Amino acid sequence: MEAHALVARLNADTRIRFPFLCLLASGGHLLLLIVHGIGRYTQLGTTLDDSLGEAYDKVARLLGLDLRPSGGAVLEAFANEGDPYKYKFKVPMLKYKNCDFSYSGLKTAVRLAVEKLVMDPNDASKRQVRADIAASFQHVAIQHLEERCSRACEWALSRSPDITTFVVSGGVASNMAVRDRLQAVANSSGLELVTPPPRLCTDNGVMVAWAGLERYQLGLHEPPPAVAPTEDDWVEIRARWPLTEDKVSSGDEYVRIVRKKRLVTSLTTMDSMRDSQMATE
Repeated sequence: MEAHALVARLNADTRIRFPFLCLLASGGHLLLLIVHGIGRYTQLGTTLDDSLGEAYDKVARLLGLDLRPSGGAVLEAFANEGDPYKYKFKVPMLKYKNCDFSYSGLKTAVRLAVEKLVMDPNDASKRQVRADIAASFQHVAIQHLEERCSRACEWALSRSPDITTFVVSGGVASNMAVRDRLQAVANSSGLELVTPPPRLCTDNGVMVAWAGLERYQLGLHEPPPAVAPTEDDWVEIRARWPLTEDKVSSGDEYVRIVRKKRLVTSLTTMDSMRDSQMATE
């Protein structure tokens, strides 16, 4: 996810300065962050259940759409055939004044609508109904995104008034409806909206290489492991590596806790620990 956050800085002509607000929206993640620098992040919000990309994929399946090249891209195109105001799905979490997201309830509402109105997703006579459901889902899904991002802009500017840029990255950032409506959010907050080119929005080697280069230039790298590992060496594979920590202990005590519990530190914590160690040497 750090690679997604930093890839927008790849364009040398418009090199984004720190700090900036960032929405990371992909098939598995949904995060609102203040990016203070390489390895330094403040999380403003995240999803409580499904990510937006995951919700798009699941709704595409419910509607019987071909998921190639991706469920999100196919649903976006299909929604263009429908009426976004046909079905009044509820905007999630309106009473909660925070920056967190939830898409499981909206996904359930769509499933119930499909079961009631479509029954057989392969029924050609129901194509318009399915398109209207797709458009109505997308409208409300992005409305939820808008509401949360608008609050995040307010929070970010109150914490870091020198923020001038709102970066939207990850696979969902290639959705033109998302881009257009978040452009309005950025404009209303006086921020410049920056999105990577679509080819760099989905997972790719270029963004990972760029994140590695950004870290290497700052000396944020480790020596290669020994050819012959010792008996107490171990590698833990994690599907998700957190960018931030809610509670962070300091120095060697934190390292001992991590080793004892076999946990994985966040990137923010690792870089803070490294900076502290370098300052004392």
